[in-house]
Amino acid sequence: MTYLFDPLVPRPIDRPTEVPLDGELTADRLEALDDAKIFVGPADPADRTAWRERLHAWREDARARHGYGGAVYEHPEAAWAARCHTVAQVWLWDELLYSFDEHRFTPERFLADARERFGGLDAVVLWHAYPVIGLDDRNQWDFYRDVPGLAGPGGLVEALHRAGLHVFVDYNPWDVGTRRGADDVTELAELVADLGADGVFLDTLKKADPDLVARLDAARPGVVLEGESKLAVERIEDHATSWAQFFADSPVPGVLRAHWYERRHMQHHVRRWHRDHSEELQSAWLNGVGVMVWEVVFGVWVGWSPRDAATVSRMAAVQRAAGDLLLDGEWTPLTELAAEAEAAGVFASRWELGGLTLWTLVNRGEADYTGPVLPGGDPADPAGAGFVDLTGGGRTAATGRTGVPGRGVAALLRIADGTPEPGWLPGLLDTLAAAPHDPDARFRHRLARRLRAAPAPAGARPAPGGGADAAAPGGPEPDAAVVPAGPYALTVRYRARETGMYQGAPYVDEWKPLPPRLHDARTLQRDGVLAAPVAVAASEVTNAGFAAFLDATGYTPSFPHRFLAHWEDGRPVPGTEDAPVSFVDLDDARAYCAWRGGRLPAEDEWQLAGEAGGLRRGAPAVWNWTESEHSDGRTRFAMLKGGTDHVAEGSDWYVEGGRLTPDRSVKLLLPGLGLARGATVGFRCAWDLPATDPPGSAPTVPAPERTGEEVA
Repeated sequence: MTYLFDPLVPRPIDRPTEVPLDGELTADRLEALDDAKIFVGPADPADRTAWRERLHAWREDARARHGYGGAVYEHPEAAWAARCHTVAQVWLWDELLYSFDEHRFTPERFLADARERFGGLDAVVLWHAYPVIGLDDRNQWDFYRDVPGLAGPGGLVEALHRAGLHVFVDYNPWDVGTRRGADDVTELAELVADLGADGVFLDTLKKADPDLVARLDAARPGVVLEGESKLAVERIEDHATSWAQFFADSPVPGVLRAHWYERRHMQHHVRRWHRDHSEELQSAWLNGVGVMVWEVVFGVWVGWSPRDAATVSRMAAVQRAAGDLLLDGEWTPLTELAAEAEAAGVFASRWELGGLTLWTLVNRGEADYTGPVLPGGDPADPAGAGFVDLTGGGRTAATGRTGVPGRGVAALLRIADGTPEPGWLPGLLDTLAAAPHDPDARFRHRLARRLRAAPAPAGARPAPGGGADAAAPGGPEPDAAVVPAGPYALTVRYRARETGMYQGAPYVDEWKPLPPRLHDARTLQRDGVLAAPVAVAASEVTNAGFAAFLDATGYTPSFPHRFLAHWEDGRPVPGTEDAPVSFVDLDDARAYCAWRGGRLPAEDEWQLAGEAGGLRRGAPAVWNWTESEHSDGRTRFAMLKGGTDHVAEGSDWYVEGGRLTPDRSVKLLLPGLGLARGATVGFRCAWDLPATDPPGSAPTVPAPERTGEEVA
């Protein structure tokens, strides 16, 4: 397939904006700069004084044109955002944050990992619904409100607050095809108030409507709004943060337009699919802004290298300690440096306040640089006694000398004669000494592995007489489809989603996946061998059959939330006895199949039986669980087969619906605490057969021939 864009190259919309250095800065030229993401840094040092003067002129003009007052930054409840340098975007069911075995949130594990690798966090975005939403009629609010242990005393939000973190919730304005309740503004305002959220992440929105801003502030005064990507200049007034996603910097590092306009406006650099984050980290360091740490990207592992994680840890330590300098000091971007340093690819910003001067330095080159960084030394301080090499172990041996590791960062502090040493300095030096630069930039792969089926719960054993669905108790149904033993080859079809499929990120090192790369039709080939024949039930388990199982075994799930939520008084609603049972999770389905003497079918077994025409669909049609639970240690998922009569319409971000052919698969990220139980997912059983079928066994389904299709 030929694409109209190169996914490995930033688009024109992502690129930095040139600041005109020749001629008059007319009104048109000034207004054009309003649209920048990053202002290009001039390659020639001789141009930088004029460049900075024009940046100052643009800011003064833009503030006057837009009547800037900065009210949101004076709000005491929102002041934290200006110092929120490290925020993590985390899937609510990340296996560091949630234990599937214990059925509880584990913020202590998540926070310990963040402290060890990233030096701690200032905030988290709890990502909750996408990419699961659309599976059934639940809307984005349901995926927050129906989570036990999220809100209230002892809940996850409270635990994160106790640990000193602020909490963002996620707003999906594209959610228009699920269950409707109140209008979005009302729902979001109530959710923010009920959860005690500190901020709202505006997924796919660059800015919120003024009415939404006002309603949210009324619900929880000082709530912080973070738009995705470039924020319009006029809305910096009421949005305290923005997400600097897919911002390409210039070879000589430039200046972030929104942060230059208002120093208290916090931006979080992120390139979600990249394995090398050094460029965005360096841009954040030189601009005094933050980063978003995002390792589980909608269910796909894109972990940060030891080098980049260590860089975050060093940056955040300095930014937290010297926050006053970064917010209130005089900022000189691309400050003058020693010729040797610039030749090596070293650049710096200078921050000055109250007798303290901080240089934040980056090395664009691959090789480490050690040597002078300041031009001509400092004759007022020939011994270098006032210089502290923050990231290099303490006081400098010579004026303005330090080391800046390749693709890394460094910091140098000068304390003017007569200026007291800042109280934060000793603690900062101790912190940095314990967090040295790590040159290891390798990507740590995580392979998702199929988990073994959970053992059958006590009491879930084949029962004499069977259940309503069991013509042959403890064995396969007479009309089960039998898949023979031997090798097979399958072509699996799926829609490209940000979840990927079995392994790996689908868009590694791409700038921004765009159609047709995103949501297009894909295929993969799966080869395998069945050691013995497998019988797959022709029909799904019904409500009546599952009721018989409960009567026979007294089964109760280990965590019952949403279990059989469509029943009344513990029994199927009259008239639905023959409908496929739903509101059951994998463990519930496994328990039933174990009682029948079987198990869930693997997704390949399901497809082999379905492609041969051996499977029937109940009414209404529901997705089928398969014995395909996987985990890479951070994300747990399962493969669904069959499709459903339910279709959520109005957005490409929903899980696909409708009845699907047997070769179609969907990767479903598994939520915990019972949220995997829903109205559109049921199951059927499978049974392992002897290697030689006995006389009168169920009819055999031939294995399909190899299709010859290649993996797309």
